[in-house]
Amino acid sequence: MQRIVAMREMQPYNNPTRAMYLGAPGKVGYLRLGFELDSDGKSILRDHERIAPLIVQQELYCDEAMPEMPVVYILSSGGPNVDGDRYEQEIEMRRGSIGHVTTGAATKIAEMKDNFSALYQKITLEEDSYLEFMPEATIPCLNSRYITYTDIICHPTATMFYSELFMCGRKHRDNEIFKYDILSVTCDARRPDGQRLFREKFIIEPHDYPLRNLGLMGKYDMYANVIVLTPPDKAEKIYEATEVGFFENGKVATGLTRLPNNSGLLYKVLGMETQPVKTRVREFCSAVRQAVKGKPVLPDFPWR
Repeated sequence: MQRIVAMREMQPYNNPTRAMYLGAPGKVGYLRLGFELDSDGKSILRDHERIAPLIVQQELYCDEAMPEMPVVYILSSGGPNVDGDRYEQEIEMRRGSIGHVTTGAATKIAEMKDNFSALYQKITLEEDSYLEFMPEATIPCLNSRYITYTDIICHPTATMFYSELFMCGRKHRDNEIFKYDILSVTCDARRPDGQRLFREKFIIEPHDYPLRNLGLMGKYDMYANVIVLTPPDKAEKIYEATEVGFFENGKVATGLTRLPNNSGLLYKVLGMETQPVKTRVREFCSAVRQAVKGKPVLPDFPWR
């Protein structure tokens, strides 16, 4: 976490908080999830550790298309992220295990005056493991500052689907569209032997670079970034099965490219509203699961 807090782009906001102090109980959340196969070959959540406000209770087997896969919902008892919050999440997929991880609701980044909120994630996938990590959207509110950094260690035979969804802000509240201070997102992937696969980083500062410009967000309000790490033969099947371009009369746009070092694919979605973007992400996840596991992803629950 220290290297995340020390990132150069966050230093203008790295000030003491006037409310609860940095490191106070409830401001430092930690979660560790470990999936593995039991003696019967069933994938289970073998162990988990949590520090509030991050909460996980137990795995569920509620995916009708893949009932053998444990589904885990990450919850928070702390409401929106506020300045000075520091969260860490670790997910370990042991040999041959499968799992689907998501969040119970969108992550709201509250208005800030003093500091920033940070999330560090470490995801480890061992041989032949399979993970779908699909959190709900992140909503950065007025003057909010948020940084995320994700370290991924992926075995060449493993597959990971990881999606990030970012909204423009609270669209229907006093015109808070793209009124946050900064959003910094980094993903760094490597093999277990240390071989670097790729590093993607983007920093969004709407006050300095208007996002309505052509080549940035333009007319769109919602952005999804999807990373798929998978063996080259699976990546090729997914690539061929995925349609990209403009949809719904230009209200949704998608793009797909290959990641360096034959490590997988990078999928992008732009949209006006949340649900069409989530639908495209879910359809892409279905293509990934179909190529790797031979099973589709069904439409999401209506309450989602």
